[in-house]
Amino acid sequence: MSSDQKQSVPPHLPEGLVAVVKKDCPTCVDVQSVLQELSEQGSGITVYCQDDPNFPEGIPNAIYDESLEFSWHNNVETVPTLIYLQGGKEMARTVGWSRADWEALSGVPGLGKDLPDMRPGCGSMSVDPGLTDALALQFGGTSLQSRRVEIATLEDEFEAMFDRGWSDGLPVIPPTEERVAKMLAGTTRAGDEVVAIVPPSLVECTVEKVAINAVMAGCKPEYLPVVLAATEAACTDQFNIHGLLCTL
Repeated sequence: MSSDQKQSVPPHLPEGLVAVVKKDCPTCVDVQSVLQELSEQGSGITVYCQDDPNFPEGIPNAIYDESLEFSWHNNVETVPTLIYLQGGKEMARTVGWSRADWEALSGVPGLGKDLPDMRPGCGSMSVDPGLTDALALQFGGTSLQSRRVEIATLEDEFEAMFDRGWSDGLPVIPPTEERVAKMLAGTTRAGDEVVAIVPPSLVECTVEKVAINAVMAGCKPEYLPVVLAATEAACTDQFNIHGLLCTL
């Protein structure tokens, strides 16, 4: 994998009304009829679905947001979300189902006559705790400079780290890009900033390198500033970690 991955370009924004839904949401299922009404009236509507390419049915401008790129770039936290876009800019949005808000945003009266006046939405897949780190890395980009080590699919990653000398037998956590990027979020310091000259090889150690080791040790991101300070202190002439390492 390239070490100079760039931030992805946000997807093109359509004009007019845009809705973001997912089939695995009762409120989104309920508003299918409303989306159909909006697609047949006025300037129409573009609908992005996060989890099913065939949902909702009967909407000409339905787009499968399988990668969640549109949802991530547009900060969709709740579905359904109705957005009004003009000139490539968001003018207004509403989340969940509220007849008053949807009518005000669309300019179409009498929407969803068979629905209650209001229903809460569901969590967007783009803010799923199990996906947020990967999505941020994929679409937000990364400036990680360290080389990538590819491990075969059938190779045990823990045995692979031990065989490469990354551990002396103690358990370590694989330093994936997602984990390292999350660790770096724990500090405001730049990843390429040199923290110290570290013995015994006396090479430059950057914030990113400290973060990688912190991941492997099971450190939490909020503790990274302490780890950085400890690393700096240990490498000073006063502490002399080089001398301690050479002491029998």
